Amino acid sequence: MTKRSRQEAILEIIRHERVGSQGALREFLRGRGIDVTQATLSRDIRDLRLVKVPGADGQAYYTLPDEWENTPPLESLLPTLFLSAEGAGNLLVVKTMTGGAQAVGLGIDWEEWPEVMGTIAGDDTILLVLRETDQMEVVLERIHSIARPG
Repeated sequence: MTKRSRQEAILEIIRHERVGSQGALREFLRGRGIDVTQATLSRDIRDLRLVKVPGADGQAYYTLPDEWENTPPLESLLPTLFLSAEGAGNLLVVKTMTGGAQAVGLGIDWEEWPEVMGTIAGDDTILLVLRETDQMEVVLERIHSIARPG
């Protein structure tokens, strides 16, 4: 079982069930033949950015924040919206089709690339602030490989 398929199973469960605890989530996973440790499940919950919200009955349950739930993966955004990327120092400017910067910027934020300190998106331009100047090539290469697969 890969991390990605386990996390997809977790997302499917929380979309269809009211899951109020890690123990309950582990039971749902076990019911699907997925055995996971508490530490791994905690990491998955953090990685997926699951949050607990109160239900109408007062019982809290796991869910995804709306903006993450409605954000398409970067792999589906960049190939159609990406135009160019150019950097200087620790600043990288990514140009997108008109209206695409917000979605791509949110997609980059969702990925939590360790090299990226933050993003600011306008209508067709995203500013990425990198942690170190020597990380520019790594980030540029990653963006280009996602935008132009194959």
